[in-house]
Amino acid sequence: MNHHLRSGVTTAALYAIAIPVSLAFLYPYWWMCLGMFRNARQVLGDPLRLWPEQFDMSVFAEIARIGGVDLWVYVFNSFAITMASTILGVAVTAMGAYALCRRPDLPGFRWLRFGFMLTIMYPYMLLVIPVYIVVFKLGLLGSYAGIVLFLALGPIQFFLFDRFFRTLPREVIEAGICDGASEAQILFRIILPMAKPVLATVALITFLINWSQWFPILVISRSPDTFTLPVALLSMNGELGASFRAIMALAFVTTLPVAIAFVLAQRRVMEGMAAGAVKG
Repeated sequence: MNHHLRSGVTTAALYAIAIPVSLAFLYPYWWMCLGMFRNARQVLGDPLRLWPEQFDMSVFAEIARIGGVDLWVYVFNSFAITMASTILGVAVTAMGAYALCRRPDLPGFRWLRFGFMLTIMYPYMLLVIPVYIVVFKLGLLGSYAGIVLFLALGPIQFFLFDRFFRTLPREVIEAGICDGASEAQILFRIILPMAKPVLATVALITFLINWSQWFPILVISRSPDTFTLPVALLSMNGELGASFRAIMALAFVTTLPVAIAFVLAQRRVMEGMAAGAVKG
């Protein structure tokens, strides 16, 4: 058997394994999409059906207004809050991690870094209590700013940046210092351009985490006007029961942007991982 034939057989075998595995992972999402067109009785009667009995799009009219608020308000809030908190969180944690890596000997910096690492192991739900007090003291309860500030907290993002900055050769920074560059110029003109794959990875991780948040938004908000899609999804289950089709339709609307973002950015994420962003 020559080399080309062996390579072809190996490729075919890998595809034979990868395709069923991929379909198995995609099936839950497909099942959710089918749920938009099937009621609970049809699902219970034939749960593994691969095609709906009918394509009835009236379910989207059913979710056009949830809890007295139009659906587009939830969509707008989700994008606005997630984008703002992602940009703020990535920027602050990148600069903070760089400062702590460059000057770990400054007073308090070692304890500050230890605090970030400790926060990663702290149950996320319990962080709501101290942050709620801070937001209350700042007078930001019920506002977009309060929600964005909370979601911008990024202990995991800080850890990823910290790991990357520690792998950089000191000669790169020393060369910048010899050329007369300030710390800000070294960070923004030398370090961050080198960290583009890591920035993309951290930004995507932050976006995915913040998009799916519901508990802190529910705590800080004072009215449905600042709710996001995941919070709206929770409110679908009322005292009189829930519409299975409506829940699946709203779940589809909620997860679609996340799936698109991941597909578009997956190449950058792989590059970021190769660059050491998630190296243990």
